[in-house]
Amino acid sequence: MGYKPGRCLLKQRLREIKRNQQWLSEVTGISESAISDYANNRKVMMLATAATIAKAIGCYIDDLYDFVKQ
Repeated sequence: MGYKPGRCLLKQRLREIKRNQQWLSEVTGISESAISDYANNRKVMMLATAATIAKAIGCYIDDLYDFVKQ
């Protein structure tokens, strides 16, 4: 039994640090459209992307998703 990513919490994490998706795009080099796709649950981040975003916003990778038991 493992876990899979559920709902993305990126919007909430950005709100907590009073930043937006444009800022995140600028500091990470990830396109605004990709960040929007993650934040709106259209795509799931790859591990390297999640690590880049987590480091930029000062959280753990686990803080970016509600993980669901499979």
